[in-house]
Amino acid sequence: MGFFGYLILGLIAGAIAKAILPGRQGGGWIATLILGVIGAWLGGLLGGLIFGFDTLGTFFEIRTWITAIVGSIIVLLIWGAIRGRRSRR
Repeated sequence: MGFFGYLILGLIAGAIAKAILPGRQGGGWIATLILGVIGAWLGGLLGGLIFGFDTLGTFFEIRTWITAIVGSIIVLLIWGAIRGRRSRR
């Protein structure tokens, strides 16, 4: 998958992760893009370690999308925990 495919995957996976999780997550499309790219990377890393295959190999495989979305949800949960802890101080 090329660089632009990875960016598009990250943007869409980040938007889906924000739609799945309840609550208000701030940030515009750039924050969603960054969240999704980091989440896609994390999901691909964890998916490769757990399942033992290349999870971010091609753009149109369902396992690519699932691992990217799950990774984005994990990153969003971690970000919300960090940001929530800061706002309580």
